[in-house]
Amino acid sequence: MRMTLAEKILARASGRESVAPDEVVVASIDLAMSHENADLVRKSFQEIGVPRVWDPERIVIIFDHRVPAESEKTAATHKAIREFVRAQEIRHFYDVGRGGICHQVLAENGHVWPGMVVVGTDSHTTTHGAFAAFATGIGATEMAGVWTEGKLWFKVPSTIRIEVAGELGPWISAKDLVLHIIGKLGADGADYRAVEFDGPVVRGMTVASRMVLANLAMEMGAKVAFTPADETLASYLAQRTGRAFAPGDLHFSPDPDARYERILVIDAGHEVREPQIACPHAVDQVKPLSEVGEVLVDQAVVGSCTNGRLEDLEIAARVVAGHRVHPRTRLLVIPASQQIYREAMRLGYLDTLIEAGAMINPPGCGPCVGVHQGILAAGEVCISSTNRNFIGRMGSKESGVYLASPAVVAASAVAGRIVHPQTVWQEVKS
Repeated sequence: MRMTLAEKILARASGRESVAPDEVVVASIDLAMSHENADLVRKSFQEIGVPRVWDPERIVIIFDHRVPAESEKTAATHKAIREFVRAQEIRHFYDVGRGGICHQVLAENGHVWPGMVVVGTDSHTTTHGAFAAFATGIGATEMAGVWTEGKLWFKVPSTIRIEVAGELGPWISAKDLVLHIIGKLGADGADYRAVEFDGPVVRGMTVASRMVLANLAMEMGAKVAFTPADETLASYLAQRTGRAFAPGDLHFSPDPDARYERILVIDAGHEVREPQIACPHAVDQVKPLSEVGEVLVDQAVVGSCTNGRLEDLEIAARVVAGHRVHPRTRLLVIPASQQIYREAMRLGYLDTLIEAGAMINPPGCGPCVGVHQGILAAGEVCISSTNRNFIGRMGSKESGVYLASPAVVAASAVAGRIVHPQTVWQEVKS
């Protein structure tokens, strides 16, 4: 059939044997996710006039952007959604304190499966391509249509395949790799394309690291992004769902002779020799750390749907162990979910971070979207493991946000300026 994974999934979901780039198809939706903007969806859905959602079992609603409610307006929004959830008998509802950041909650609770079509009213829904799902963000009015009939039209995207060879060096993570790729392709380098990440480096990554690639693919314009449906993914899903799939099943993989718009080969060991930093005010303004210069930081954030998972908290704790956060810097740590929070607490990561001077916030998106839990004042600089650094993204339009890996963020919190993690690591060892 010579189809990419995006084409295979859309063909199945639209009841066709094959599809090709630029064709328009109407696909059945397997899962529809919203967070607090479910209130906007609710209002549009009620205007349509249909009394019941198409399938309450396929809708997931998760409070994460403004938790706990930071204003009376948000509290009213939460209340309206809770009432709607009860009236519609939507079972998969994660209220404050019962879930976490939407993309982590879907993953760790087994909601996403290879081959699914997943839509979410959040642009970083691409994260779920790490589960070999066609996962993409849509608007509130589009979601109201999905709630009504369970279908949505798509233009079939062409696909860019990115094969990563070589080996990631010390202190180099999935975040550094994908920032390098975004810097190379540009913010519009994959506009309305599907991106397939593969190769030895990607297949050697944990599912958590693969989620970083799929999450940030959106920042180069990708409609969807995928990592392989292999043994690593099969093991992850089996632990959470009790279900199994055959790794390498061609239903969940591109055809060997699939047609690509472009194939990009990255030699990780040669091209990504040091941590990568996205400088204000664009995610594609990427520089190797050594070229960033002397940047003092007022705030450092480890968290978000990009880098708030257990392995991120572990590396941050390892970096700050034996140190104190610099007097001029605030270190905020936000686990991506309640499950991660509890496991990081059990393993001692949170205690190590607190001892170093970090503040642990409840799971949520607060500072990443500039609404609470640590927004910036005019003139302040933040280094963050989040996914966007646009003007005003984290508060004042006169602040600046640098994006980096959790290791760099933690090291910079200790140093009070942007530094290589090895600098801090050597100090504690010596």
